[in-house]
Amino acid sequence: MQQPQAILFPGQGAQFPGMGKDFAAAFPLAGDTWAEADRVLGFSLSDACWNQGEEVHRTDIAQPGIYTTSVSVIRVLESRGLERSRLQFTAGLSLGEYTALWCAGAISFEDGLRLVRLRGEAMQRASDQIKSSMTSLMGASEEQARALAVHAAQAGICQVANLNAPGQVILSGELVALDLAEASAKDFGIRRTRRLVVAGGFHSECMRPAAEALARALCEVPIHPPRVPFVSNVTAAFSSDPAAIRQQLAAQVCASVLWERSMRLALEKGIRSFLEPAPGEVLGGLLRKLDEGVGILSVARPEQVPAA
Repeated sequence: MQQPQAILFPGQGAQFPGMGKDFAAAFPLAGDTWAEADRVLGFSLSDACWNQGEEVHRTDIAQPGIYTTSVSVIRVLESRGLERSRLQFTAGLSLGEYTALWCAGAISFEDGLRLVRLRGEAMQRASDQIKSSMTSLMGASEEQARALAVHAAQAGICQVANLNAPGQVILSGELVALDLAEASAKDFGIRRTRRLVVAGGFHSECMRPAAEALARALCEVPIHPPRVPFVSNVTAAFSSDPAAIRQQLAAQVCASVLWERSMRLALEKGIRSFLEPAPGEVLGGLLRKLDEGVGILSVARPEQVPAA
């Protein structure tokens, strides 16, 4: 297969019932990865993702399921000639950072899997404690979104959670604050809002208990300097120091995801060919909003796996 310069890993929201099952059926390496995940976690993640319907949308199932799906695809692609050591850039959207760090050789598959399972459980607990959610702002600039968030924060926690692409911004916070944001959006020049179907207010202070639990767990996990350039969601800058990576992973749960800035950094560095593994094909679409001419190989289905 043709070697990409960068790999972008999907985050929560990309999950769907049955994700990864088609790759596991088509490629023994993918099936082995799922079997390994089941052993590491001590329960059948594969059954939860493949056979339990809407169960896959639970935060504590979706996060390890997405991680395992992406790793399984990358392992298949490595058997077809992909060389991770030749990558010039890797990043992941929120949860996808853990897959990016595995890809970069900074964490083992097992440690990454245990972390994302714990992360999902902690985020679900925080969601149960505080009534919260997320709202997409269509056509909003960063300045408009931040002004609206300040206004809505009069009612409760409200923050800019994701800066994904031009005009694609997401707010996160307590339900009462999001209600105020949605009612006031047009006053701030924002034409339309949409409440997202998520477990809680991710990437806001609503997740503070989860961030604290994750920080404790991260102290126990070996993290090595990435062997290929890795970009943090929190800083939209390259990060190579293990101590800084630990801090950023914990902070990321409550911080804004600076995805657009991260992608602009890649383009500024001359990255022109990107790979996006399953599940989903969202990240390529976001990237094309910045530059329609970039090359994006999406491997969301087994038939998209290139020949060796």
